[in-house]
Amino acid sequence: MNKIEIKNFNLSFNGAPALVNINLDVEAHKILGIIGPAGSGKSTILRCINRLIDLEQVARVTTTGDIQLDGRSIFARDMDVVALRRRAGIIFALPSPLPMSIYDNICYGPRRSGITKKSELDAIVERTLTEASLWHEVKDRLSLMGPSLSGGQQQRLCIARTLALEPEIVMMDEPCSGLDPISTAKIEESMVDLKSKYTFIIVTNNTKQAARVSDNVAFFLMGECIEYSTSSQIFTVPRDARTNDYVSGRFG
Repeated sequence: MNKIEIKNFNLSFNGAPALVNINLDVEAHKILGIIGPAGSGKSTILRCINRLIDLEQVARVTTTGDIQLDGRSIFARDMDVVALRRRAGIIFALPSPLPMSIYDNICYGPRRSGITKKSELDAIVERTLTEASLWHEVKDRLSLMGPSLSGGQQQRLCIARTLALEPEIVMMDEPCSGLDPISTAKIEESMVDLKSKYTFIIVTNNTKQAARVSDNVAFFLMGECIEYSTSSQIFTVPRDARTNDYVSGRFG
């Protein structure tokens, strides 16, 4: 079953094409890896899926085509964009913990959603930190300020903060860039363990990472989706010569 269907989708900034005729299905409870060189449109497509692109202020954005979530257009007039962004959370490359305690970082979203009972908040904190492979490292110091954690711990805290809102889709934009191998491995393990509960989309410049965690892979180049297939197909017998050149390290 497809969670997201992107159909003939085009996007331009001030008339300059950034995404060109994208057709892409995101299967539910799978990990989709999006690979490609810088400037290929990988991060842009994530910002379109939960309509963060609406917040663009520097350039005039125009789109054609459609993106559907569970069969319904995200551009429908009655679409609740705030609810959409809760359903499709995004985690960026640079960790951005709030200037508050670990506990309050996790509880920030649930509290704004009306959850105030301490026992419920405690359960959310333990569940999400466990899912993000951080609970055993911080369970005895939840009052510690989030920004005081190491880089890898901060990123896992941001993942837990996103999971606290119980999204259906978790989008990650270079979540392991600059992290040490141990932190990277923990994030990757969490994704694989949690895909039965969430649908993941990960943008990465690390083809080895995409090969390790992804069920399906899309190769983007200059705003186009050049090839989309299973991970094993993309990394062993890609159909397009440009895909083969990229995954074999000939460019990018």
